Amino acid sequence: MTEAVQYWGTVCLFVITYFGLAAGRFPGLRVDRAGIALCGAAAMICGGFISLKEAALAIDPDTILLLLGMMIVVGSLQLSGFFHWMTNVVISRCKGSYTLLAMVTLSSGGLSALLVNDVVCVALTPLVLSLCLRTGRKPLPYLIALATSSNIGSVATETGNPQNIIIASLSEIPYFDFAARLSPVAIMGLIINFLLVAAIYRKELSVVTVPSALAMQSSPARFGRPHHQLMIRSLIVTAITVFLFFAGYHIAVVALGAAAVTLCTGVRTSKYYERIDWPLLLMFGGLFVVVRAFEVNVVHSWKMNEVASGFSSPILVVSGMSVALSNLVSNVPAVLLFRSLIPSLDDPVTGWLTLAMSSTFAGNLTLLGSVANLIVVETARRAGIIVGFFEYLKVGIILTLLTTTIGILWLMWT
Repeated sequence: MTEAVQYWGTVCLFVITYFGLAAGRFPGLRVDRAGIALCGAAAMICGGFISLKEAALAIDPDTILLLLGMMIVVGSLQLSGFFHWMTNVVISRCKGSYTLLAMVTLSSGGLSALLVNDVVCVALTPLVLSLCLRTGRKPLPYLIALATSSNIGSVATETGNPQNIIIASLSEIPYFDFAARLSPVAIMGLIINFLLVAAIYRKELSVVTVPSALAMQSSPARFGRPHHQLMIRSLIVTAITVFLFFAGYHIAVVALGAAAVTLCTGVRTSKYYERIDWPLLLMFGGLFVVVRAFEVNVVHSWKMNEVASGFSSPILVVSGMSVALSNLVSNVPAVLLFRSLIPSLDDPVTGWLTLAMSSTFAGNLTLLGSVANLIVVETARRAGIIVGFFEYLKVGIILTLLTTTIGILWLMWT
């Protein structure tokens, strides 16, 4: 195979794969994003653009194991009824609409900082819907606050979202250093998010109806009773896991160990497997192969050192490119595109942090910007609550501009 054939063949397969990821499907085919990534990887291998051995080495085990481990740990919290118990505590303590909105914002953002935000949204969305049903409140403001807060809160740590997990593995930035630089940005973002949602939906928040007896009786029963012993064990494992993250231990190894301990807590392991997002893991594996082939056959000839040296303000350039690409192809594929560029910058640590901040905040721009948004919207739709694309934009555009600007200024200042 000539170099020209290898170059343009890789470019074509890469563009087709990323087009499918951007569209979410191929016309006429029932293939989701995970399937598209897998097909792209298979095409690269079968076409001879990357060897099977190189493809296996391209898949980053730290990223896959960290994400898998956190899914199992959070799955244990779900099975124990922790999230349902927390919702009941919120209901008993929060009487006003704005207080409730603040608690939803804080809970979603705080949990997403410590756990993977996609999994947090899976657990919290039905509970927020139940909460609104039981208290007679319109769910739209709370659902939007849940989705946007999960994205904002997740920027604080390396385990907050899938793209941060990738960045943690590629950059090797210590967990504590990452959190120290980006936690203030997350806190400021959550405050802005609360104020913005409260201002835009002040009329909806002022409407409170009397919940029906059926809602009061049937809504909580959907989630079953909390298993207190399992909840205590799950919280202990989670607390130790987070402590070890901050203590500087290898986060993938810690997550894997935590998952192993969780699987031995007496619950049938099949229940944990049901809560693992296997398609997401499959998409990660496929994307690693596709991007690696693109780096070796195409990006290698671009002389990234010269490209990076031309950036007069790397933070601004990386942020702008990240926000645009994250909304074009989703934030996880977008982050992988920067794998060759960021190490070439004069200050790669700041470059990685900028990428983590901007790609995460970019997820709030539209409903399609992050998987967390889609989880909330689809769960609400199944319950008969529609969150419209343009309805979401009323918050998304302003919120993304404000939080990204604050993030840029903070990273420039620090």
